Amino acid sequence: MLITFIGGGNMATALISGLVNPPKAHLQIRVCDPNDQARNHLENTFGVPTYTDAGAATKGANVIVLAVKPQTMPLVLADLKGQTEPGQLVLSIAAGVTISSISDELGNDLAVIRSMPNTPALIGHGITGVVAGHSCTGRQRDQAEEILSAAGEVVWLEDESLMDAVTAISGTGPAYFFLLTEALAAAARELGLPAETATRLASVTCFGAGAMVASSPGEADELRRRVTSPGGTTQAAMVVMKDGKFRELVFQAAKAAMDRSRELALK
Repeated sequence: MLITFIGGGNMATALISGLVNPPKAHLQIRVCDPNDQARNHLENTFGVPTYTDAGAATKGANVIVLAVKPQTMPLVLADLKGQTEPGQLVLSIAAGVTISSISDELGNDLAVIRSMPNTPALIGHGITGVVAGHSCTGRQRDQAEEILSAAGEVVWLEDESLMDAVTAISGTGPAYFFLLTEALAAAARELGLPAETATRLASVTCFGAGAMVASSPGEADELRRRVTSPGGTTQAAMVVMKDGKFRELVFQAAKAAMDRSRELALK
């Protein structure tokens, strides 16, 4: 399988790293990026050929991965127009960019898959929501899954409208987690702990709690109940969070992210 990445940023780098480590004989990778530094880094780190011309980079490719920011997508699609070949799969990892917006520009007969990875993919622990266009074959779905699973888990959806919710939860979600860690560290400092100790306590606590939830999917509420003893310190904290409408705040944050994803799709 010949894969061409359009864009050589962090997410492309994460996927390429997962695909080439360990090396796989059936995979060939190319990268097209206008940035000299990005191309040099990918060439030196992974030994992949790089290009500045999209037509040359995508010629003969089985899969074209659009690893660019949503704001850059119109320019990329304009550059690719007329360059794609029958049977090629276009795999997008750009937030808010719909399948139809890609198909309208590149051709409605082209197979397109839309995905939303998240930043933990950079360390191989990401999760990606994926939806396939009507023209995609089972083999093309398998190709997309092989590429995306190089950086973590893959979850398939049948309804593209749900991708905005995926963006709000897993795409944007790491920032919520980072903010919680930041807030815990700040609280620890306010309570008198040294800055370094505060940061370490908050970071490792969140890491450990996240690992427990990941190893017990769907049991976050049970894990919380186990650590919340009646009349204890955790219960006191939970009362404050409930009174402060913590759940409602998280929902409003996620809804704002979903609404913004929909706005991006309309531009």
